[in-house]
Amino acid sequence: MAKKDPTDLSVEEKLKTLYQMQTALSAIDEKRTLRGELPQEVDDLEDEIEGLNTRIQRIQTDIDEFQKAVTQKKSEIAEAEASVARYKAQLEDVKNNREYDTLSKEIEFQSLEIELCNKKIREAQARISEKSQELEQNKQLIEERRGDLDLKKSELDEIMEETRAEEEKLKEKVKELESKIEPRLLASFKRIRKNARNGLGIVYVQRDACGGCFNKIPPQRQLDIKMHKKIIVCEYCGRIMIDPELAGVKVEKPVDTEKKPTRKRAIRKTSTASSKKAADANDME
Repeated sequence: MAKKDPTDLSVEEKLKTLYQMQTALSAIDEKRTLRGELPQEVDDLEDEIEGLNTRIQRIQTDIDEFQKAVTQKKSEIAEAEASVARYKAQLEDVKNNREYDTLSKEIEFQSLEIELCNKKIREAQARISEKSQELEQNKQLIEERRGDLDLKKSELDEIMEETRAEEEKLKEKVKELESKIEPRLLASFKRIRKNARNGLGIVYVQRDACGGCFNKIPPQRQLDIKMHKKIIVCEYCGRIMIDPELAGVKVEKPVDTEKKPTRKRAIRKTSTASSKKAADANDME
């Protein structure tokens, strides 16, 4: 049997198909609601762990840089100490005061370089100590977050396992229904549903009002909805409207609890004189 072209469907068939799809999508939304905030919490934890990993790498890079600086300064100290030792040895062979002063200044300069390098080494080692503590704290924090992530993932997997089969069936049904709806109408429905707070793109009339925003619908517009001659949307919220009967929904009619006031039957009173006359007539008989 050839598949029916979506554009050949009547308005009534289009509305029915849309409402069936809305029902399936609402059921999927309900399944996802059962998961609560778990998916978002899992994503947040994964992002946090990724950020912590980046921070740990940056801290480790800083530690490596400080350690390189310490090694370099120690090498400079060794060179300076060698120069001091060489200059001190040359002092024993000086021939005049000028050479002596020059060598003394070099020894003093190299000694200052050694002191400066030692100061840089102490500062670098202090920074290494701080960074090492920060590194350990972040490593401990990342282990805690990984534990939380494993727990959240376990809870999420458990919930998804319970609803996965049913959700897959609903997704297949939605896919099948989508193929029956013309692309333009489907795109409009998806846009309406996306903008709707409760995810409803098509609603039925409830108590003379829109089932989405609950604004009153004029009688003439209700009649147009019942006629199924064209797609009608709510003028307030933009949702597609469908007649409850067409949607297969039984709507209870409101019972009129107001009772009409009962009129008391007027009782005609006879005069005292008339009653007395009737009594006398009886006595005469």
